[in-house]
Amino acid sequence: MLASEMLLIALLTCLSTMVLKFFWQQRCLKGKLPPGPTPLPFIGNYLQLDKNQMYNCLMKLSKHYGPVFTIYLGTRRVVVLCGYHAVKEALVDQAEEFSGRGQQATFDCLFKGYGVAFGNGERGKLLRRFSITTLRDFGVGKRSIEERIQMEAGFLIEALRSTNGAFIDITFYLSKTVANVISSIVFGDRFDYEDKELLSLLQMMGRINKFAASPTGQLYEMFSSVMKYLPGPQQQVFKDMQGLEDFIAKKVEQNQRTLDPSAPRDFIDSFLIRMQEEKNNPNTEFYMKNLIMTTLGLFFAGSETVSATLRFGFLQLLKYPDVEAKIHQEIDQVIGRNRQPRFEDRTKMPYTEAVIHEIQRYANFAPMGVAHKVTKDTIFRDFLLPKDTDVFPMLGSLLSDPRFFSTPDDFNPQHFLDDKGQLKKIDADVPFSLGKRYCLGEGLARMELFLFLTTILQNFCFTSPLAPQDIITSSKSLGFTRILTKYTIGFQPR
Repeated sequence: MLASEMLLIALLTCLSTMVLKFFWQQRCLKGKLPPGPTPLPFIGNYLQLDKNQMYNCLMKLSKHYGPVFTIYLGTRRVVVLCGYHAVKEALVDQAEEFSGRGQQATFDCLFKGYGVAFGNGERGKLLRRFSITTLRDFGVGKRSIEERIQMEAGFLIEALRSTNGAFIDITFYLSKTVANVISSIVFGDRFDYEDKELLSLLQMMGRINKFAASPTGQLYEMFSSVMKYLPGPQQQVFKDMQGLEDFIAKKVEQNQRTLDPSAPRDFIDSFLIRMQEEKNNPNTEFYMKNLIMTTLGLFFAGSETVSATLRFGFLQLLKYPDVEAKIHQEIDQVIGRNRQPRFEDRTKMPYTEAVIHEIQRYANFAPMGVAHKVTKDTIFRDFLLPKDTDVFPMLGSLLSDPRFFSTPDDFNPQHFLDDKGQLKKIDADVPFSLGKRYCLGEGLARMELFLFLTTILQNFCFTSPLAPQDIITSSKSLGFTRILTKYTIGFQPR
């Protein structure tokens, strides 16, 4: 028998075994897993899923299969949770069982389970506790970080004044400003707005996010084991990921050379000191790979989300100038024009706070949440979820639930105001997720959103080359994240 024939027989035998194993697993789990469309070997539910609108596709499936159902992204089994009650029962009521971090193929090619964002088990818990404590040590939630945000807001105001009211793309203005806040914490310093390295980092992060939201990115989530070897836009993402890792590694090396254990300057220093303290612990999680990936995760998340939310919010204010006018009025009444806004002002500015909450709700930047996974065999609503099953908590289904928001498809700040015009709490308002893996930067993000928005509107009125009725606020893609349509905006001094 020829070698080629033997290879073909071996290949066919392997494929047949895999197919038989697949159908055997499906038979064993039938009736135990939540219902869902029937998958095919290798490709799973690819034929039933719309990679151009993954979130909307899953929401349609939930109408047929219910708030808890199962899909297969290739060979990857995923349980999807829709609606407030299903998500709360999982992430809060059964928080420990659902506390694992699920697969996120675009980012897994770099993080590989290291760092605070993608770590699991004891690693994830230890790094999360350390990160929260260290962020507080460097001012998060305190007056010191508020002063840094106010300082960056001042630089941004000067940069916007220099545009002389011309219509500009605000993307990199906001990205640089927000990135400098988290940079001051993790690196102990800020970038100059003209720094080419900062611009390069922001461009890399932008391309990665754009890929994650694209149809190709959705396809990669299903077939990453094959696509990572093929040509395509994912190869540029790999280069960008490596560029970000190299940047963080360089920053760590600089800190190592000048480290004073008695006087930590930033997050990296604090981690390095902890590494020294635990150097004789064979089970420590404080080593170089976790340092680089934790720092990168904080820098990435701290740079992109707030700046994108502000950019989306400005677009809403261009479309609804009456909302902008009401914020101007509240700023003039509470803050005036002669001092910088303070975070404590928000308690006297319910309308502005309602607008910020509505911007986050309507933006829906993480419609499918960040993937979780169950840490052990778990009974959930009489279904059996085998250990390591991935879970999509569909946060967008909460933020657009008509039982909580009267006009969920419209931008409407009144959603967050009671009959007396005061800010009201809504249980389904969870843009930062909930449970054990809620976004640990929530406090910092809320402070940034309020201070940057009010400082800009204290100084400027927004203008657009388009009439409000012609402004389009829909996104290009709604998969694992949202990518905004580009637009231009003018800043006229008040």
